[in-house]
Amino acid sequence: MLAFQNTIRYRLAAGSFILAFGVAFMSYFGELGEAVSEIRTATVYIVLGVLLLFSGIYAALRLSEWPGERNKWLASLTLGMAVFVESQISKQAMLLQYRDSAAYASADRLQEDIYRLSIIIGIGMLLILTSTLFTWYIDKRMNHMDERYKLLVENSLDTIAIFKKDKWVFVNEAGLRMFDATEPDELLGSSIFAYLLPQDHDRVRERMHNLALTGNSGPLEQEWVTLKGRTLNTEIVELMTSIENEPALQIIIRDISERKKNEELLINSEKLYVAGQLAAGIAHEIRNPLTSLKGFLQLLSSGRKNNGTYYDIMKSELTRIENIVSEMLMLSKPQVYELSYHDIRHVMRETVTLLETQAILHSIQIERDFGPDPLWIYGVESQIKQVFINVIKNAIEAMTDGGAIHVHMKRIDNSVRIRIMDEGPGIEDSQLAKMGQPFYTTKDKGTGLGLMVSYKIVDNHQGKIQVYSQLGSGTTFEILLPFRYPDTAPVKTG
Repeated sequence: MLAFQNTIRYRLAAGSFILAFGVAFMSYFGELGEAVSEIRTATVYIVLGVLLLFSGIYAALRLSEWPGERNKWLASLTLGMAVFVESQISKQAMLLQYRDSAAYASADRLQEDIYRLSIIIGIGMLLILTSTLFTWYIDKRMNHMDERYKLLVENSLDTIAIFKKDKWVFVNEAGLRMFDATEPDELLGSSIFAYLLPQDHDRVRERMHNLALTGNSGPLEQEWVTLKGRTLNTEIVELMTSIENEPALQIIIRDISERKKNEELLINSEKLYVAGQLAAGIAHEIRNPLTSLKGFLQLLSSGRKNNGTYYDIMKSELTRIENIVSEMLMLSKPQVYELSYHDIRHVMRETVTLLETQAILHSIQIERDFGPDPLWIYGVESQIKQVFINVIKNAIEAMTDGGAIHVHMKRIDNSVRIRIMDEGPGIEDSQLAKMGQPFYTTKDKGTGLGLMVSYKIVDNHQGKIQVYSQLGSGTTFEILLPFRYPDTAPVKTG
C-alpha cells in the first residue's frame, strides 16, 4: 500500500490502518489461547489505544517521507512509542478470569512465554529497523550518485545515447542539439540506421555483433546524418550495457566536423607552402641558366666572334634546365611502371661499371662486396639504378682528395641492405636532418633534387634510406629494400 505513490489517494491512512489492526490483533487476541471463564473489557481504553496506535503509525509514516535524516530517526521513535503505549493500554483494556488455578498457572506460564516472545520480537524488530536504516542510508547515497551521474550525462558536451535492438531508447540534451532535434521523441524509438549513411550499414552491423564478444570498441570515426540532412563527422566510443536486464548499446559521440575542417585547411596550407617552396626553388635554379642564355643571345646579336664557344655553353645551360624539369616531373603524380624481379647485385654491378671511369679520373677506387647469394627485389630496374647513380656520384664529388668508396650488399632477414660508404669530409648533424629536401645541397652547383628523387623512389619500393656521417671520416648511405623471391606472386602497383 505504501509503495503505490501517485496511485492511491489515501495510501498512508490505509497503510496505517492495516498496520494498526495487525498490531492490535496481536495485543488483544494473543492471550486467548487458554480456557477463560470471564472477560472484562474497557471500551474506552480499547478505542483510545487503537486511536493512539493509528495516529502514531500515521505520523511515523509521514515523517519517514519528509527529507532530512533527523525526520527518519524521529519517525522510528514515534512508531516505537506508539506500539509501546498501545501495549500498556491493552493491559488495562482487557482483564481475563481463567476457570481454575491450574489454568491460571498455565496462563502465567503463557504470559511468561509471551513476554519472552515479545523480547525476541523486539530484538528482531530492532534488527529490522537497523537494517532498514542502513538500507535507507545506502539508498540515499545511491540516489545522490545517480543524481550526480544524471547531471554529468545531461550536461555533457558529447552525445550520450543508448540503443536497444537497434532502437534509440535514451539521448541526452547534447544529442538532441547534435542531431537537430527539439524533443527526445523525434529520436527515441527510431532505428540507428536511419541516421547512418547507407554504405556504413553493413560495417556498423558487424561491429555491433562483435561488441557482444569484445564489450567495447573505439575511439573510431563515424559519419552520421541529422534530421535536417546535415552530415556529421564524429568520433565514437561504443560500450555494451544493459537496460531492464536486456543487453543494450551505449554510444558516446563527439562532433569532430570542425576539427576535420581545420585539418583539411592545415593540409591545404602545408601543400601550398611546399608548392611555394618548390616554385621558389625552381625559379631560382632555372633563373641562373636563363640569365646566362639571355646574355649569350645578346652577345650573338651584337655580332661577336667565338660563336662556337657560346653555343656549347648555351647548350650546357639548356641541358641543366632540362635535367631540373625531368627530376621535378618524377616527383609529380605517380606513374605506372612495369615491375619485375631483379638480382640487385647485377643492377649495382652495371652502375659501378658506368661510374668507374669517372671515379678513376678523381683518383677514387670503388671496392665492392656483393656476396655469393642472389639478392632479389621486386621493382623498376631503371629507378633503382638511378638511386645508386645519385648516391655514388655524390660520394665521388665529395671526395676531392681521392680515396675509396666501399659498396657492401647483404640480406638481413626479409630485407636487402645496400651500404655505400665514402671517405669524404663528412656531413654535420644539422645538414643530415635536411637530406632529401628539395633544393638543399652542399655542392656549389647542385640542386638537391637528386637525393629527393632517390628518397621518393626508395619509398615507392617500400624501402627506406638512412644516412650516417662523421666529420673527417666520411658518410654512409644505407638503403633497405624488401627481399622478394621470383616465385612470389607479383603485386600490381602504380
